[in-house]
Amino acid sequence: MNDPEPAKGGDAVQPTASLRDRILATASALFYREGVHAVGVDLVVKESGVAKTSLYRHFGSKDALVTAFLEQEDQDFWSQWDTIADCYEDDPRGELEALLHWMDVRLRRPGYRGCPQLNVAAELPDPAHPARRVAAAHKEKMRDRLSSIAERLRLNDSAEVGAQLALAFDGAFISAPFGQGEQLAATLRHTVKAIIDFARS
Repeated sequence: MNDPEPAKGGDAVQPTASLRDRILATASALFYREGVHAVGVDLVVKESGVAKTSLYRHFGSKDALVTAFLEQEDQDFWSQWDTIADCYEDDPRGELEALLHWMDVRLRRPGYRGCPQLNVAAELPDPAHPARRVAAAHKEKMRDRLSSIAERLRLNDSAEVGAQLALAFDGAFISAPFGQGEQLAATLRHTVKAIIDFARS
């Protein structure tokens, strides 16, 4: 059932924040599971039980909703990464090892379909799309973070090593929808070790 739209203005039944959160949570689950193009506004409205006018009041367009989905995913990803990094400020090797363990857990999650930024970018070819810009910034930040670890490890050409590590992480993300999370995690760990060993040689 759709949320009632009060005749005299204002959301009388649902507080604005909770209504927006419900729309975004529903859309996010659908976008991640089914893909951006496969999910229309009508499906989000039906699954979230809100009126279409409420969705457009809070997000304006489907593009804005997709962008909000990626922004939320971005915040969640870096919140988890930072929680790990904060425990290893003076131990880059320990940080990288902890991140690989984190990746291991992610890759084994039931229903895990890989990186939402990569998934959305593959569906939206226009680099000017606001969601594509969120995805591009996310990937640039990941390269920078991994390059910082390489620099703290005193590896040769830390920026290039960071780019190689990011490529290895993204390879695991892209392969995740095919399953075999345990094998992917082991391959990622071996690949990261090979990159670091080569950078030390």
